[in-house]
Amino acid sequence: QEPESPEISQFRLAANRTPEVPFGLSSSPAVLSHYGVAANTVTLFRRVDNDRKDMDINSKDFDAEKMIRFVRMNELRLVTEYNPVTAIGVMQSSFQLHLLLITDKMSSKHPERMHRYRVAAELFKGKILFILVDSNLKSNERTMSFFQVKKSQLPALAIFYTPDEEQDVLTLDEVSVERVQDFCNRFLQ
Repeated sequence: QEPESPEISQFRLAANRTPEVPFGLSSSPAVLSHYGVAANTVTLFRRVDNDRKDMDINSKDFDAEKMIRFVRMNELRLVTEYNPVTAIGVMQSSFQLHLLLITDKMSSKHPERMHRYRVAAELFKGKILFILVDSNLKSNERTMSFFQVKKSQLPALAIFYTPDEEQDVLTLDEVSVERVQDFCNRFLQ
């Protein structure tokens, strides 16, 4: 209700620092009621799984850095890169099926691989959470060992069903939309 409040200035600062995430601000009672949002709340709407996360901003220690961390921890994209910050959002996702592309982001082939992986992700939107695992990150070594994948076998796809931990791994010469689609469909069947 107060456009010049410290919380609003921190909100705007966080929005400016994360231009890839659309931000909106409303004090309209109709809008707040429609979304069931209490006043002084940051609500993150995730399109990929139609979930939402709320953050109360009434506390004295609220600032832009905390909001940016909240967004980074809870946002899920069409393809979400797995790292220590996004791990929380991935684990709390309503998706039971996770498809991981384990690859070297430094590879000259990475941009084209990601393009094809995103195209495939569109085909399974709302069914499978597509995740990118960079083999160069030390923190991702545990993920690679969980799926028993070595760097020499990359790129690789790993699919994981969270309720019973059923999994499958496919090493690839190259990532293609068709190979990703076939791998997912076989696992779903």
